[in-house]
Amino acid sequence: MVHKFAPYGSDVSSGTYKCADCGYIYSNQSKKSLPPCPDYNKKPHSKNGWYIMTGQGDSVKDPHPHKK
Repeated sequence: MVHKFAPYGSDVSSGTYKCADCGYIYSNQSKKSLPPCPDYNKKPHSKNGWYIMTGQGDSVKDPHPHKK
């Protein structure tokens, strides 16, 4: 199954996210800005984002700041 991608900094709904680079699982409530992976400085990360496992992910009304 292909999951939608949400880059760091995206406004997201509550849900579960998986790091696109290392597989770290992150669960959260709604966030104004999706944080970087906690392992960002420990392992190489080139995709710089999360796969949306559950929840609505990036808001259509308020997309990632670099895509406005």
